[in-house]
Parts: sequence; C-alpha cells; structure tokens
Amino acid sequence: MAVDRARVERLTRELLEAIGEDPDRPGLRQTPARMAELYAEFFAGVGEDPAAPLARTISVSRGPAPETLPSGAVLLRDIRFRSVCEHHLLPFAGRAHLAYLPGEQVVGLGTLVRVVEILAARPQVQERLGEQIADMIAEHLDTRGVLVVLDATHGCVTMRGGRQPSASTLTIAARGEFTDPAARAELIALIGASSRSGQAQSDAGGER
Repeated sequence: MAVDRARVERLTRELLEAIGEDPDRPGLRQTPARMAELYAEFFAGVGEDPAAPLARTISVSRGPAPETLPSGAVLLRDIRFRSVCEHHLLPFAGRAHLAYLPGEQVVGLGTLVRVVEILAARPQVQERLGEQIADMIAEHLDTRGVLVVLDATHGCVTMRGGRQPSASTLTIAARGEFTDPAARAELIALIGASSRSGQAQSDAGGER
C-alpha cells in the first residue's frame, strides 16, 4: 500500500493550522508537499514483504564458488539505518550488525541490508525491529544461528524530555545457537571493536 501523498498534504496543512501557523506564508507554502514526499520515503516499507529478498538464495555446493562455505559465522557490520519511532513519530538512526551461521543455502550480503531497510521503513520501536530482522533471517534462510545488534540514537531522547544528545540504545536479538551467550561472545567483541573504531574516526574528523 503506497503512502497517500495527497492526504498527507491536507493533514500537514491542518497540523500547521492547529499549532497556530499560516500554511500559506512563503516559508511554509511548500511544506505539505515536502512532508508528503518525506513520508513516502520514510514509510515505504509499510505493506512490503521483508521476506521477499530472502527468497533468492544461492546453493553453496552447486553455486559458482562451491569451496567457499565459511567454517564460522558471517558477520556484516555497520549497516546504516534510519526509522521512525511510533510513539512520537520522531526519527531514530544508527547501525545494524548482523551475523548468521550459513548452511547450504546462502544469500548475497546486499540482501541482508535490504531486509533491514524494509523493516526500518515503517513506524517502529528499536526492540521490535531487531527481533523482526532476526526472525526474518532465521525463518527464511538456511542457518543454525542468527544475531542482530542495533545501536541507535533516538530523537525522543536527544531532542525532547531529558535531551541527552550522546545517549544511544543498544539491543540484541538472537536465534538458534547464538542464544547461548558464550557462542556469541566473539561476535559481540568484534562488533564492539568496530564501534570503537568508528567512534575514533568520528572524533578525529571533529578535531580537524
């Protein structure tokens, strides 16, 4: 189901009027149309099937590189994502880290990114987003274990209430063998090393 842009425009005009603004003044005249375009992008995942990208798998034994089955987990780090908190319709954004233990059927790494994008592009809460990503991969991919770690900052924390601009939220969802903390310890350490490296690069960039 596509976003009803015309209706979003009408409701945005009503919202501007409700807060005491004039939607016809020069600075706001194009705002309803911009909001409709923004919402069409932010909520493009509503009604889209996140399992669809996982339907196209690659056989390891009969594929183009049959000797390449990993002996351990495949870890895809630092997937940038953004979503909208369903409580206040404020954005939250951060990085997703995905790991799975591959079986005979695998998918391209870009497929995992697409799953994150579809599930994030709808009103969400971070905890549920991580669980949904884990469920999609565990249910539709040949795997013995799945780990999803999300690290994000939330507009409802950084811009309202306590206004904590440096606060971030970390959530973990695990399936299969990775429900055992010992089994996922190495991956958590690798993800933590990635996060520290990214923070160091960010700090160095800010000092220039």
